[in-house]
Amino acid sequence: MMVGSTLSRSFGAGYRLVPGLLTVTLVALSATFLARQYVVPVMLMALLLGASVHFLSKNEECRAGIDFAARRVLRFGVALLGARLSIEQLSAIGYAPIVAVAIAVPVTILLGALVARFLKLRPEIGVLTGGATAICGASAAMAISAVLPNHRDRDRDTAFAVLGVTTLSTIAMVAYPALARALGYDDVEAAVLIGATIHDVAQVAGAGFTISEEAGELAIFVKLVRVLLLLPTVLLIALWARGRADEDGAGAADRRDTHGVARPPLFLVAFVALFLLNSAGLIPALLADALATAAGGCLVFAVAALGLKTNLKSLLRIGPAACFLLAGETLFLLALFVAARAFGVL
Repeated sequence: MMVGSTLSRSFGAGYRLVPGLLTVTLVALSATFLARQYVVPVMLMALLLGASVHFLSKNEECRAGIDFAARRVLRFGVALLGARLSIEQLSAIGYAPIVAVAIAVPVTILLGALVARFLKLRPEIGVLTGGATAICGASAAMAISAVLPNHRDRDRDTAFAVLGVTTLSTIAMVAYPALARALGYDDVEAAVLIGATIHDVAQVAGAGFTISEEAGELAIFVKLVRVLLLLPTVLLIALWARGRADEDGAGAADRRDTHGVARPPLFLVAFVALFLLNSAGLIPALLADALATAAGGCLVFAVAALGLKTNLKSLLRIGPAACFLLAGETLFLLALFVAARAFGVL
C-alpha cells in the first residue's frame, strides 16, 4: 500500500509538469523552425519567442513545468556538453593560442566582476557576462547561471546575458572579418582573432568561412579551446559562488553531505565523466554526436523556458550600466588579441 501511495504521489508530481513542459516544447520547436527559416541564432529566437508569451509562465498549471525546464533540463544539457569535448582537440591547435586564450578567459571574467562592482552592480552579473563573453556565449551563460547563488534577479540577468552576447556575436560575425582585413592579417591570424573573440560557435564559423575554408576550420579549433575551458571555469565559479552563499547564510546546505563537506553539483560531475570518457575514446563517435545533439536541444529547451520566465520590461529595467559592462567586456577581449598580435605574442 505504501508503494502504491508513493507511485501515486510520483505520478501526480510528474503530471503537474506536463502543461509547462508542453508549452516549452512548443516554443523551442517554433524557435528552431524560425531560426532555420530566417538564419538567425536559435538561442536568440528561443529567448525572444519565449519572452513574447511570458504571460503563460503566470499560469499556475504551466509554472512547475517551465521552472523544471529552466533548471533541471538546463543542468542535464550542460552535463551532456562533456561528450562533445576531448583532450585531443587541444593537441590539434598548438600552444600559443591555447596559452593566450587560457589567460584571456579568467582575466575577462575578473575584469567583469570588478567593473560590475564599480558600476554598483552585483558581481554575479559581471562573472556571468564575463564568462559568456570569454568562453562560448549563450551556452556559457546558461552553464554559469546554473552554479551562481540564487537571488531575485538571476533569471533576468541570465536572459540579459544570453540576449546580449548573441546580439553582439552576430554583429561581430560581420564586423570582425572586415577588421582583420583592414589590419592586414593573413588567414591564420584572422582565424585566431575570430576564434578567440567571437562569442558563439555558429558565428565563429560564419565569420571564419567568409575569409577562407582554412580560416574557418582554424577559427573553430581556436574557439574549441575556449569551450574546453568551460569546465574548469564553471567549477571555479561554483566554488566562489558557494563561498558567497555561505557568507549570505543561504543556498549552501543543499550541497553538503551529512558530514558538512561541500559537494560539487552532480551535473558538473557528469560533465567531467563524459569529458574523460570521450577523451579516452570510450564513447563511440555516433553516440558522442547523439549526445552533443541532445545537449544542444536541451539548451535550446532551457533557453525557451528562460524566455517564458522573462518579462521584457524587467530587461529594460536592467539599465545602461549592464549594457556598458557587456559591451566593454567584448571590446576588451577584442583589444587584448589585437594588441597581442601587434606585439608579436601571437
